Amino acid sequence: MRLLSMLSVLLIASASSWSYEYPINDPYLATVVGTPEPLQADLPDPFKLKIKRLPKTTAWETPEAMWYSERLEYSYRLQRGQAPLIFAISGTGGFHDSGKNLALLKAFYQAGFHVVGITSPTHSQFVVAASTTGVPGHQRNDAKDIYRVMQQILGEIGHRDRITGYNAVGYSLGATNAGFVAELDARERKINFDKVLMINPPLSLYTSISKLDRMLQNIPGGLDNFNLFFDRVVQAITSAYKRSSTVEFSPDIVFEAFKDNPPTTEELAALIGVSFRLSSSALIFSADTRTNFGFIKPANVTLTRTSSLSLYDQPSIRVGFTDYYHEFFWPFYEPQYPDESRDSFADRHSLRSIQDFLSGARNVGLFHNRDDVILSVGEIDWFPTVFGDRAKIYPNGGHLGNLEYAEVMADIVGYFK
Repeated sequence: MRLLSMLSVLLIASASSWSYEYPINDPYLATVVGTPEPLQADLPDPFKLKIKRLPKTTAWETPEAMWYSERLEYSYRLQRGQAPLIFAISGTGGFHDSGKNLALLKAFYQAGFHVVGITSPTHSQFVVAASTTGVPGHQRNDAKDIYRVMQQILGEIGHRDRITGYNAVGYSLGATNAGFVAELDARERKINFDKVLMINPPLSLYTSISKLDRMLQNIPGGLDNFNLFFDRVVQAITSAYKRSSTVEFSPDIVFEAFKDNPPTTEELAALIGVSFRLSSSALIFSADTRTNFGFIKPANVTLTRTSSLSLYDQPSIRVGFTDYYHEFFWPFYEPQYPDESRDSFADRHSLRSIQDFLSGARNVGLFHNRDDVILSVGEIDWFPTVFGDRAKIYPNGGHLGNLEYAEVMADIVGYFK
């Protein structure tokens, strides 16, 4: 009997109880499997969103090979009457309506909010269509880009008389984005958020991406077997993608491919590493093509609509987040920061760099899991120290594995209610 079926039989009675009893104590398994269906929040399905594209506003010329990403998509749905609005920012590599972001949009709309889905600044479409630098990961630059996109969307959807307040939520890297956007809004006051919620953010972005890269060392047989393991993952993803009509590629769909038949304990960590490696490869290739930096694609090569991009698949997959930081991200920004070191520049993009703001921002809250796999030992303790009574730390759930758990989703919605 499959894992989820067994959990359904053993734990279905818990679905109606309102105490935190998320059943998966292995954080890697929780990250991949998520929440057993009987314990998930009851969300509307089907759920229709309006999807639009913003006019191109950046001064950069769109690379011909990426013509399809020239305009940034977003999704939204408005209540018939007056209501507050919530922007939901997707996590690493996530589209505006992918996986977990869609679950949040459903929950908030069901609770009476207007909802808007925002694509992650690490998604290739955002890199091409909305990034002012083309090299994502610089948290203050990304925050400015997201903040500008939010204002553009508000100008497009209209009905400002029906919006009674503005809020934002983000998960994983989207949570970090939300924190930096909140800090920017507190200074510029162009939107004036009533509340902002950060769900499972990394504390130090560099520390977390390094940990995700190291997870690939868990591939059975070592990194020499990367290609075999990767091929297996791709086959499973392809099957899951064919079954899905709504899920845009992100780590969500990787986990969707394996949640019914999760791999061995050793492979779980490797699978999480591979899922984020797929996101990083798309990010890196898009940024390299957009800026013509010459990291993956030679700078003297011009790609057209008919160019075969398969030549760059293997190099980009082999490059991790930390390689991106050391060999692309830092060299790209270094001339702008002559007084910074490589290490101090990494600190600029951690939540510690806005600690003073977060400790005093009564409108910014945090939900996290004590066993989140993207955090290093001891990092979880920073959050309640800084957020105080605005932090809610669950005992287990891995990285976002409990997001759709009924009580957690009720807590998320309740934070804004």
